[in-house]
Amino acid sequence: MSDKKSISLQSQLIKTSLLSAIWAGAISLCLMLGFGLYHIMNVHDALMDEVADMLTATDLTLKQDEQIDELSEEFDMQYQLIQGSQVLTTSEQHTAFEHQPNLKQGLHYQWRDGALWRSYALQDDGLTVQIFQPMKTRLRETLQSVLGYAGILLIVWLIQWLLLHILIKRQLKVLQLFSKQIAEKNVDDLQAIVLPEPVLQELEPIQTQLNFLLSRLDQALQAEQRFTSDASHELRSPLSAIQMRLQVLKRKYPNIQQDLLSIQHDVNRGTRVLENLLILARLDPTQSEQLDKKQNDLEQMSLQVIDALQPFIEEKQIELKLQTQPVWFAMNAELMFSCLRNLVDNAIRYSPVQGQVKIDLTVSAQQAVWTIENQGAGLTAAELQRIGERFYRVLGTKTQGSGLGISIAQKIVQLHRGQLSVKASELGGLKVQLTFPIR
Repeated sequence: MSDKKSISLQSQLIKTSLLSAIWAGAISLCLMLGFGLYHIMNVHDALMDEVADMLTATDLTLKQDEQIDELSEEFDMQYQLIQGSQVLTTSEQHTAFEHQPNLKQGLHYQWRDGALWRSYALQDDGLTVQIFQPMKTRLRETLQSVLGYAGILLIVWLIQWLLLHILIKRQLKVLQLFSKQIAEKNVDDLQAIVLPEPVLQELEPIQTQLNFLLSRLDQALQAEQRFTSDASHELRSPLSAIQMRLQVLKRKYPNIQQDLLSIQHDVNRGTRVLENLLILARLDPTQSEQLDKKQNDLEQMSLQVIDALQPFIEEKQIELKLQTQPVWFAMNAELMFSCLRNLVDNAIRYSPVQGQVKIDLTVSAQQAVWTIENQGAGLTAAELQRIGERFYRVLGTKTQGSGLGISIAQKIVQLHRGQLSVKASELGGLKVQLTFPIR
């Protein structure tokens, strides 16, 4: 299986859309902070000018400065009205500044007591008005308005998140349907995929190409089925002819009945193996339930394979080490025999004269583990990586073979829901391990 992590397109679209909205909102919030501060500065500067005008126009003997006090208190302004060197009136909380005769007329900034202040001075007919306001008052008012906008933004983002979940899920229904139709495709259903109208423009070329591939795959599978059917007929005919000739020879030469019986037994097995291999070519390894299976003992199967290959073992004087135990599970006997025979035959072929072949059969964690390894000259990492490829044979060896043994074994193991692994053996050759579930 792949180690790559999968991601959800729906989640990515929602995340991207929401992040873009958040970034846009954050930028607009910063812009609002700047424009808001600019607007507040203009409004408060205008208020300071208005308060100064009111102070110069107020008759202090009539006590008409109540409105000025209300404005100064509401906007945290401190003022003083001066005539010459005499202070005529001040705000109720005029504690920050004393009379500053050198204060220039107009608006200015002042830093005092660790805080920034906004100041305003106006001279009119011998009267001087000085007004002071802490900048934190203006900043606080700006932040209050911006925080209100930020609260609205949070609500908008939440609503947008909910809408994105609903709308994107609805828009991706056609993609989910497309994915479902692809997932349901198998060797028995290679018909073209049809999506409901209207088809998304981005999906249309994918759908077209995929349907084209399905069509070509269907044609290839039909051609393969015709080939296997023809091959079955062509290969079965000579085996049937051999069977007939053996029957004639058994009647004609009764004194060699035993030898002819062994030959007939091998021909029968060859016929069954041929039939199963042709079935194997048509079976999908992911659908192991198609295979006819019965309870059999893997140990007895291994002994039968060794008995069938005994002449080759004796010819090369192979030292065979066998360590097995009875292991029963559901299998197709002919295919399993073919699988084990291929592996044992390979081990014998690629072992040197008087070499060593070791077969182990154990049970571990409800699994049957069948292992074979042989003595050899050693394999490189590149050669090990290619073991199992069809028609691949290790270069530099004079051993005859088709290069199909392990690839056939691999497919048979898959049909039995097992696993086949290959690695270098401590004996110098190849170590092949088969693992089958037995429950």
